[in-house]
Amino acid sequence: MSRKERNELGEFLRSRRAALDPHRVGLPDDGRLRRVPGLRREELAQLAHVSIDYVVRLEQGRTRRVSRPVLDALADALRLAPDERAYLFTVADVTRAVPARPTAGPRVDPQLQQLLDGMHDNPAMVLNRRMDVLAWNRGAAALLTDFAALPAAERNLIRLTFLDESYRALYADWPRAARECVAVLRMEAGRNPDDRALTALVGELTVRDPDFRTWWANHRVRGPRQLTKTYRHPVVGALTLDVQQFSVDTQPDQQLVAYTTPPGSPSQEALRFLLQWSAHPTGRPNSRPNGHTADLDG
Repeated sequence: MSRKERNELGEFLRSRRAALDPHRVGLPDDGRLRRVPGLRREELAQLAHVSIDYVVRLEQGRTRRVSRPVLDALADALRLAPDERAYLFTVADVTRAVPARPTAGPRVDPQLQQLLDGMHDNPAMVLNRRMDVLAWNRGAAALLTDFAALPAAERNLIRLTFLDESYRALYADWPRAARECVAVLRMEAGRNPDDRALTALVGELTVRDPDFRTWWANHRVRGPRQLTKTYRHPVVGALTLDVQQFSVDTQPDQQLVAYTTPPGSPSQEALRFLLQWSAHPTGRPNSRPNGHTADLDG
């Protein structure tokens, strides 16, 4: 299905309009009953200094070419966050002149795999824009799951987050982590509307998971950023890790993701024990790190 048929622009405008509290933008209470939450179309038109008919045509997909000043006015009126503003420009036809990013294949450069394997103290992996796991080191397998035991088509972090019970149970705060996954995937879907594998992934998750279906319909978007995640690992218990993300120059659609811990923290001790445990399939250490506790608010 093409972007035009999906009317991503109209759906996104409607969702952001419905999510905005009229009082937040300084609109007075006119005494009229609001049948739906958020801004009315005429209120958005007033704030963006465009006609109501123009807002209607945009939301219904009958107008797609939008000037940059109008998009800026709509973004300002809707109080869009930076990621949401970028997504608005991505799904509008104003961005069609921008060359599409080349699609990266599953190949990972041998030198990059060498780098992963040499990162003995940090779980690390290489992902593409769909969050497919293309390569990983021993630490990533110990922390998250045995990727080698999964069919290649199932090595996707978002798919695992929603459809794999063991992976899902790793998160101390699964709803928060899952919503972040959906927001990142929504951003990528806007940037790459013709990616069939990405469309298939969204379709599968929409059918199979009601939470994904609900959050996808909310049109929340978010670009990559530094994160802190807390896991409840079956071997070492709770540990909080910083997630570092680096672009791969030779493959623009790939990124290196590494997990780190603050020096001297309980989580560093837990991670060190986990990596030692995974390195010795026989004769593994018998005791967990002493006094291991970790903050579960990450």
